[in-house]
Amino acid sequence: MKRLATTLVAALLINVGFAQKPKPRPLRQSISQVLQTQTAAWNRGDVTGFMQGYWASDSLVFIGKRGLTYGWQPTLDNYKRSYPDAAAMGQLTFSNLRITPLGAEAAHVVGRWHLARPTAGDLEGHFLLVFRKLKGQWVIVADHSS
Repeated sequence: MKRLATTLVAALLINVGFAQKPKPRPLRQSISQVLQTQTAAWNRGDVTGFMQGYWASDSLVFIGKRGLTYGWQPTLDNYKRSYPDAAAMGQLTFSNLRITPLGAEAAHVVGRWHLARPTAGDLEGHFLLVFRKLKGQWVIVADHSS
């Protein structure tokens, strides 16, 4: 009887220990959150905040209609040059998102972007983002937007 009680107490303690651990956020939800945070930053005119979704590395690659840009700072500089103020930035929306895991720490996202800009004219296109989980954070390591 004492042995059964000890076994039950041990099982209960093990279950309590597992129940108290925070569950990891699913990959798709984590990546969606990065994109939502970027959208919110963009829509308040905060290009630097938008860039927080990107890997802060010289190895970041952005591929656009003007060619390749390597590095976080040059990518930020290009955004600031192309979108000098909130009116030029407009309101960003992402749609038709398809998040595809490539493993536990990598994924790619295909989708559509749209900038509503009443005074400067709307812009839109498609993108392919490569995400990696680095130092516990999901970040964009490659962006091909057209």
